[in-house]
Amino acid sequence: MKRLFILSFLTAVVVFFGWGCGKKAETDEKEETIPVKISALQPGTLNKSLAYSGDIAAETEVKVFSKIPDRIEKFYVDESDRVAKGDKIAQIYATTIEQAVRQAEAGLMAARSQYANAEMEFNRIDRLFKENAISKQQYDLVKTQYEGAKSALEQAEAALKSAKSGLSDASITAPISGIIGKRYYEDGDMANPAMPLVSIVQMKRVKVNLDATEDDLGQLALGQEAEVRVRSFPDRIFLGKVAKISPILDPMTRMAAVEVLIDNTDGTLKPGMFATIRITTGKIENALIIPRLVAIENTALERVDGKDQVVKSYSVFVVESDSAKRREIEIQYMDEERIAIASGVEQGEQVVVEGQNRLVESSPVTVIEEEND
Repeated sequence: MKRLFILSFLTAVVVFFGWGCGKKAETDEKEETIPVKISALQPGTLNKSLAYSGDIAAETEVKVFSKIPDRIEKFYVDESDRVAKGDKIAQIYATTIEQAVRQAEAGLMAARSQYANAEMEFNRIDRLFKENAISKQQYDLVKTQYEGAKSALEQAEAALKSAKSGLSDASITAPISGIIGKRYYEDGDMANPAMPLVSIVQMKRVKVNLDATEDDLGQLALGQEAEVRVRSFPDRIFLGKVAKISPILDPMTRMAAVEVLIDNTDGTLKPGMFATIRITTGKIENALIIPRLVAIENTALERVDGKDQVVKSYSVFVVESDSAKRREIEIQYMDEERIAIASGVEQGEQVVVEGQNRLVESSPVTVIEEEND
């Protein structure tokens, strides 16, 4: 009986531990199943593009200078004020020029008086000479005096015109319509002809100047559309177009200047804002497209043409019968966000879009969500 009891006890222990091990193995098996999100590959359209960054600038900016190195009597505008062409910007003290104008006016009055007397005398002498009442020598002398008075009058008129022109320079006016972008002085400051008084900007359109590499130039063309984003409005896309492409490259940087014009009718974009620009250079139709982060990048050091080079390859995981299968893919086009696949997967296959970094070949998976593109 004692031996029978011991045998029954051992049998129970074996059954208990066997059941426990089975439960543990089942638990371990469930833990090894990796949850993933998948998406069925469908053809779509991908815009080919080039990405740049730069600063927003006004389409047109004009700096207004004073020709007179004198004190600023008064400003009539301030920053952000709108001005029309010809509006008064500032008034410069011009005491010396005002004195020159008065002197020129006095000189002109004297010259006119002398000319009037010389003209009267010449007319009298000319009549007498035609009547043979005076000699040719007397006639020539009066004629010379008359011509000298006429020349002096013309010089006096030119001197007054020049003085008045200098005086008009003391009144600074807007050469274009726009907005005062920057005022560099205050009332009472001494104006320097080498430094602008104000800058006037036109902002119905703004621009971004970019530097394009030699490789990029083959893809860029006038009129191409551009999407512009700024930090101040992260959820908004501003539309622009390529307006200028430099015909030459900088010999130092091997880059060419490119200008993108952006509509800014509402004045949202401000000069100085940092912008990212994506220029559309073409389209790929009926392509199998995945987000770039879905692809797994693999690097290897290979010897090519006698040199060691880092070679990159890409793969994705697809779900087949609740397990993950790695597929090497060939890439048709890739940018910072998306990849157009040339080969390696087929339309309709279930590609893992989340959880792929935890997978290895034939990993058991559980689909927790399926995206519908």
